[in-house]
Amino acid sequence: MQRAVLRGPLRGGARPWPVVSQQLVCLFHAGLRALAADKELLVTLRKKTGYSFLNCKKALEKFRGNPKQAEAWLHEQAQKEGWSKASKLQDRKTKEGLIGLLQEGNTAVMVEVNCETDFVARNVKFQQLVQQAATGTMFHHQGVKNQLTTYVKHFLKAAELSQLRTGPAGSLLSDQLALAIGKLGENMALKRAAWVAVPANYYIGSYVHGALPVDNPALANMALGKYGALVICQASEQSAKSNLADLGRRLGQHVVGMAPLSVGSLEDEPGGDTETKMLAQPFLLDPSVTLGQYVQPQGVAVVDFVRFECGEDTEVPEVELMQQREGH
Repeated sequence: MQRAVLRGPLRGGARPWPVVSQQLVCLFHAGLRALAADKELLVTLRKKTGYSFLNCKKALEKFRGNPKQAEAWLHEQAQKEGWSKASKLQDRKTKEGLIGLLQEGNTAVMVEVNCETDFVARNVKFQQLVQQAATGTMFHHQGVKNQLTTYVKHFLKAAELSQLRTGPAGSLLSDQLALAIGKLGENMALKRAAWVAVPANYYIGSYVHGALPVDNPALANMALGKYGALVICQASEQSAKSNLADLGRRLGQHVVGMAPLSVGSLEDEPGGDTETKMLAQPFLLDPSVTLGQYVQPQGVAVVDFVRFECGEDTEVPEVELMQQREGH
């Protein structure tokens, strides 16, 4: 290696400045570029995976700066840690959580995912898990929605839901659940899902109560809250004059607020606050009329509904199971 050379006379006792060789300058700048590249890799991996800087640095060092291998290793380690933590926390009660509602054209999905505290329910990572459960349910049923002559309604319990995939090449929801448990440190559960599809002359009204503000653009297609309702309606020519989206929202509000157990019929006698048949109940937004009296002039027939309340008993009524077996 060349030594630094001193040039120029000494003036006024000033110390001479060393003139660094070109080779040292090149080495110095090359080192700076390498450090910048390493830092950029670290920041990119941290942003993409969400894992800590320490773990991302360890992964990059382990695989000599290969980001794909580092990312795969991080996911593998997180999966192992998540399943380990899930096993330790499985006995903890999960009474909090969210109802997630996803609607696409003539289909709609409603899911319930539980956690231990409301604090975690407001965490974006937990909300992404709810979204994955909804999209997985939608994907699972995608072949059923074509050429319908009547509506279809299907329920999934926890065991079935956990075995769904998030998409065509997606991972199992049970694996995503373990990852979320590992990251957030609380017990969680994929509790249930409902999927509904309707033909052209039907529509689905929907409503989520206690809806949370969605700050993440990736969650913009989801409605998240503590209560949710899907209301299946059959439309007529007269109903074309009505705003079906607004009407569907009002019907959903009624289902959430009044918690009916069945639809009933327009011939049912009007009931009071204890009435459980939907069409005979006082309309939530105008108790002077029944729900049946409210919808009849608008040319809409209420056919069925689904109501989810976060933390409620999830036993599916026998009448619902019979409807599923009959293809309704």
